Amino acid sequence: MISRALLGLAAAALLASPGASQEVAGNPNQPPEHKAPFPNLGTGQSRAEAMKSFELAPHMQRGVPAKDMLEQQRRLDKALGALQPQRPGTVDAYVLTVALDSDPVFAREAREAERVLSRRYGAEGRSLVLAGPDGKRDDLPKGSIRSFLIGLARIAEVMDAEEDVLVLYTTSHGAKVGLVNHYGDTGYGIFSPTRLKETLEDLGIERRLLIISACYSGVFVEPLKSPDTAILTAASAERNSFGCVAENDWTFYGDALINNALRKPQSLADAADEATLKIAGWETDRRLLASLPQTAIGADVDEWLDELESRTPQVATTPVGRPAIGE
Repeated sequence: MISRALLGLAAAALLASPGASQEVAGNPNQPPEHKAPFPNLGTGQSRAEAMKSFELAPHMQRGVPAKDMLEQQRRLDKALGALQPQRPGTVDAYVLTVALDSDPVFAREAREAERVLSRRYGAEGRSLVLAGPDGKRDDLPKGSIRSFLIGLARIAEVMDAEEDVLVLYTTSHGAKVGLVNHYGDTGYGIFSPTRLKETLEDLGIERRLLIISACYSGVFVEPLKSPDTAILTAASAERNSFGCVAENDWTFYGDALINNALRKPQSLADAADEATLKIAGWETDRRLLASLPQTAIGADVDEWLDELESRTPQVATTPVGRPAIGE
C-alpha cells in the first residue's frame, strides 16, 4: 500500500486548514464542510506509480445526487455557451477563474478576481467563473477538475490561438503534487503541473497569463515556463501561502495581487512586485515563514501583454471585502 508519507503530499495543506464555516446555520448558500478524510487517489502500489497517478490529475465524485449533477451540467453549459467569439485582428483576453475547494474564501476570491481581471484586460463577455457557493450566492458552476478542463477546452474553441490570450486565475489549497480539488465530502482531485502543461499544449493555447494561488504553487513555474507565458504563483515550490481560512474574503495573495495591485494602472511586473512586498510585510509582522511568491515572464510575452495592458483603466478601483490580514 502507499505510505502515509506519500498520502501526506496530497493532503498537507488540508490537514492544517480549518473546514468551511458554520457561522450561518441553514444558509442554502453556505458550502459543505470537509468532514471525511481525503481519499487515496494515488492508485499505484509504489511511490513512483502513485506519483504518476497524481500527474494524470485523478479526480472523483461520490454521493452526489443525480439532480445536483444535472443542475451543475446546466449551469456549466449556460456559462460555456455565453462566451463570445474572438474578434479578428484584436488581441482578446479570455479570463477563467477557478475555485477548486468548497471553503468559501476561494469562491469569494474567484468571483472578484474575474471582475478585476476582466475589467483590466477588457474581457467582458469573454470570462468564465467556476466557483461554488460563497455564503451569500450559489449561482455558478462549481469548480472541479472536470469543469476546469472543459472550460479550457471551450475557450480554446472560441479564441484564436495565434493572437488571443488565456488569463487564468486558480485559488485553492495546494500540495507539493499540485492543486487540491476538495468539495465538501463529495468531490476530490489533484490537478498537477504536468496535467495543466499537457492540456494547454494539446489545446494549442500558447499565449497565457497564469496566476496560481495555493500553497506550494511554485511547483507550476518550471513545467509551465515558455517564451509566451507569464506565470505568477502565491508561493515557492517548498512553502505555504497564507490566508486560506474559510471565513476570510481573501487569501494573502489574492488580496495583495488581485484586490490591490492589479486594480491599479501599473504593469503586471510592477503589480507582482507590489504584491510580493506587501505579503512579505504581512508575514514578517506575524512571524510567518515567508511564502516567497514567484514571477516568471517569458521573453515574448510583451508582444501581446503590451496591447492588453494598453486597455487597463487609468482609474484604480477600490478594494472590496475584509482584508486578508483582518484589519
